[in-house]
Amino acid sequence: MISGAAKLAATDGILKGFYSGFGPILLKQIPYTMAKFAVQGEAAEVISAKVLNKPVSELKGASKLGVSLGSGVIAGVCAAIISHPADTLLSKVNKAGAGGEGPILTRLGRIANEIGFYKLCTAGLGARCVMIGTLTAGQFLLFDIVMDITGAQKFHFHNPADDHH
Repeated sequence: MISGAAKLAATDGILKGFYSGFGPILLKQIPYTMAKFAVQGEAAEVISAKVLNKPVSELKGASKLGVSLGSGVIAGVCAAIISHPADTLLSKVNKAGAGGEGPILTRLGRIANEIGFYKLCTAGLGARCVMIGTLTAGQFLLFDIVMDITGAQKFHFHNPADDHH
């Protein structure tokens, strides 16, 4: 690993060699993570209120874990859909010669043009939704289990202009 890192630094330089993909990864990860958490919170509230007729804060046991799983699946599917085009591009750009020569954003643009917008957004999306949906459901299930075991409370943002007394 050390010899590989040294070769990469010597060939491409430290910044380009180690961080050339950082911007594109952020373009995928930021929308993915934002969608995952925003959608899960909203889905949990809706499932809890509409199906169980209780606020999330009053759920216990199996109903709480069921809401975690259901809202996690919904959040995972939404996050997968939102981040899929960027994920597809990142998978393609890492193959040797993909996108030709030049800066990574230029290469990504070429790949996007070659694939086309529709295929960029849909190729492999079903499998990704299944994978990310189940993975995200598991993450939120484990999160809620650990929160219950430790007695920790979720942090909720509040509008500072609202009266909280």
